[in-house]
Amino acid sequence: MGKRRGGMERMEAVLWAAAVGLALCVGSCQSAPGPTPERGAPELAKGTVIFQTNFEGADALKDWPGATGHGPGYRSARSLFIERPAGSPPGSACARMRLPVEKMRGYLLHFSGMVKAENVTEKPKSWNGIKFMVPIVTESSKAWPQGSIGVGSFDWRRVVFPVRVPEDAVEVSIYLGLESVTGKVWFDDIKVTVRKPPFVATPRRAGGPVYKGHDLPRLRGAMVSPNVDEESLRVLGRDWNANLVRWQLVGWRPKGKTLDLTAYDAWLEGELKKLDAALPLCEKYGLMVVVDLHCGPRGSDESGRGLFNDAACQERFVEVWKGMARKYKDAKAVWGYDLLNEPSEGAVQEDLADWEELSERTAKAIRAIDADTAIIIEPPQGGNPYGIEKFRPVDVPNVIYSVHMYLPHAFTHQGVHGTWKNKWRYPGEIDGMMWDKAKLEAALKPVIDFQKTYHAHIYIGEFSAIRWAPDGSACRYLRDVIDIFEAHGWDWSYHAFREWSGWSVEHGSDPKDSNRAAQPTDRQKLLREWFAKDKKPAWYKAP
Repeated sequence: MGKRRGGMERMEAVLWAAAVGLALCVGSCQSAPGPTPERGAPELAKGTVIFQTNFEGADALKDWPGATGHGPGYRSARSLFIERPAGSPPGSACARMRLPVEKMRGYLLHFSGMVKAENVTEKPKSWNGIKFMVPIVTESSKAWPQGSIGVGSFDWRRVVFPVRVPEDAVEVSIYLGLESVTGKVWFDDIKVTVRKPPFVATPRRAGGPVYKGHDLPRLRGAMVSPNVDEESLRVLGRDWNANLVRWQLVGWRPKGKTLDLTAYDAWLEGELKKLDAALPLCEKYGLMVVVDLHCGPRGSDESGRGLFNDAACQERFVEVWKGMARKYKDAKAVWGYDLLNEPSEGAVQEDLADWEELSERTAKAIRAIDADTAIIIEPPQGGNPYGIEKFRPVDVPNVIYSVHMYLPHAFTHQGVHGTWKNKWRYPGEIDGMMWDKAKLEAALKPVIDFQKTYHAHIYIGEFSAIRWAPDGSACRYLRDVIDIFEAHGWDWSYHAFREWSGWSVEHGSDPKDSNRAAQPTDRQKLLREWFAKDKKPAWYKAP
């Protein structure tokens, strides 16, 4: 499912008000030597150090007003020390360093450093606490990306997070300290390095028809649970005339502090057995299949091991797809391999691949085995439409690009697991912003531009609106987004068919009623009107 985009205007106002209350003393910059990437200057290479400090030397803090003083460092004599004693009134203590914005514009940077804490109190708000933050001011906006750091007491730990500096940035700073909490914190080995150069779109020439991976006018269908039964596939494929299912390999929930990839393999083997049993049924009912790796190889949150900070997870990810390519390359019902559901990079370890790099590496490994099956790639930032704006197409043939459309999340996810409890209606003002069909199309503009720029086919892997949205709003929303998909020639799959009742078009608008409606809902009628237009694949044999 899609996730809510951060940095909404109302939240930004709160964060900025908190940020300006910190110590705002500006010092000169300690930056590593190197060319300034002004117009015509050499592009800075990956790994170039923009700024670094280890706080050694008697004068190391002179450019960091707000620091309480020196403390013992990480494998060194000194660090930056900040303290807010227990019982201190509400407020913040923070040191600030202004960075050389002229070197940073457009670049994707890694901010990294070592952090140690003692008795840091709980955060009043999620964005409070230990601050390793990078306030950015542009000509028209402000942003506050920051590292994710816990509370309490802990020994030295490494914090890394990515920041893409806007082309029109006029100021970039580092804040280190404590906000709205008390306790002690130490910072050391702060460094800013280049991850990627400024993004420049390189259009691809149209060299014939756009690759779709099929010869049908359109693929229209739905996501299904891996536990779906034959009766449900029959209803979707035969009665409703859908021609596509997105099959989720979902449910991996690791526990403990260790990374157990053997257990992951065993889980995946069990899920693939379910898919293997379903493929003949999909053929029987004329349903093409997207194999969606909903859960990639990773450890638990407790282990801290994941796809973008552990080399073993990345290696296993590639091997998993090589194995599935061998297994399904001749499966006539399999239309595409959706490499990873809603990739979210977070902080990519410097020596590991980010999603753009890992997806290309994986796609090349698949193509060495399977030359024909469509490869489907979602952009980072959770597969959201805005994530595709600065995503570079991979250098691999026969690739389709996919996004998930849940914008605005405050409407589509209202009341889901206790979130967004306001009763928003569509069209109308939603969470402080007016949303209608024109606004939805504007939200999808990065996808439309990507399609045109790179001569690419688009697949909407997920979209939905919760069934209890007030006054029939869910149907109006679905009608408008499907109209947009169809106008641009995109394939699509609704989230979801007979999975969870909250998204079900067979259930009415009463959240307390878990039974399917006696009569088709307006949402079900809408989907079936579109499914009625579907053509079946050539291999389908009608009864």
